[in-house]
Amino acid sequence: MTGERDEHGLQDGRVAVVTGAASGIGLAAARSLAEAGAMVVAADRDAEGAARVAADLTGQGLRAAPAAFDVAEPEAVAAAMAAIARDHGLVRVLVNSAGIGVDVPFLDTDPALLDRIIGINLRGTMMLGQIVARGLIAAGRPGSIVNIGSVSGLRGNRGRAAYGASKGAVHLLTQVMALELGPHGIRVNCVAPGPIDTPLTRAVHRPEVRASWEERVALGRYGTPEEMASVIRFLAGDAAGYVTGQIIAADGGFQAVGIRD
Repeated sequence: MTGERDEHGLQDGRVAVVTGAASGIGLAAARSLAEAGAMVVAADRDAEGAARVAADLTGQGLRAAPAAFDVAEPEAVAAAMAAIARDHGLVRVLVNSAGIGVDVPFLDTDPALLDRIIGINLRGTMMLGQIVARGLIAAGRPGSIVNIGSVSGLRGNRGRAAYGASKGAVHLLTQVMALELGPHGIRVNCVAPGPIDTPLTRAVHRPEVRASWEERVALGRYGTPEEMASVIRFLAGDAAGYVTGQIIAADGGFQAVGIRD
């Protein structure tokens, strides 16, 4: 445990906010950062889920607290982040893991669905990043922001017009944030997962869909939330001190697969 903490530079108990922390990649990231020594605020619109995660971590002797808000609601985000700063101190690490993804054909995507996906995946990421960055700049402290994109934002996938567009926008936003916040010592990176074995994908990926994804991944399998969390922890900590503006595809080789045999 000590070696892990020294390696990632999170042993000082810096405050890390992880959104979407009640399940999937967010849950794994919250656990990984807490194990590395951070004081983790497990945030989710599912209040019971956030409380459960925080209780589980504190029960293991780790530092954690819950927060409940919808990242798509500006007033709720502002109020929650103000409370976090008041109760726990300056937020040094932000992981924007909250997201929504649905498979809907381009011609069937209505304005309400588009607004909801953009609101959570893009606007929420931007608002939270602004709040954390302003706090860091005012305090004169460095920090790290890790956004969560998707391979669907790197190349086209049928049925993912709104989702892919939102994640592609997150990728570009990451680079702009890195350029503008770099002079303040704030690093901004993005993890673009491939197919990940989460409760959501297990519920919505039919066997034939899963087989299709596995065929298109060089490693021939879905990734795990813990594998994504290991990349997030690296980017969040001091070991990645010279890494910023990067879109890291943690996709099992999905991007490398070309024409099938």
